[in-house]
Amino acid sequence: MAKKEQKSDKQQKTQQQQQKQAGTRGSEKILGEVVPALVQEFVGRTGFRGEITQVKCLVEAGRDKGRVIRRNVKGPIRIGDYLMLRETEIEARRIKSKVSKGAYT
Repeated sequence: MAKKEQKSDKQQKTQQQQQKQAGTRGSEKILGEVVPALVQEFVGRTGFRGEITQVKCLVEAGRDKGRVIRRNVKGPIRIGDYLMLRETEIEARRIKSKVSKGAYT
């Protein structure tokens, strides 16, 4: 009887380890559907030191297919590049000033 209990304990531990390796509940959301969006236009630069580029991009798949949305991008980007978006519901705020550097002033 004690041997059967030990085996079941070992089986439970291995099942728990396999679940941990598979990922947590939050990782499923992160690794969910990604949607391609084509960069069409540069709006401007933003961020504390101007390190963020605001672009308009055309969503090419998913629920919002055909919609042009504004997004903030960090890093090098060119017109014609594709962004892989995790979500398309949230749009970036407009840059208020024409200053090339500075955050929303």
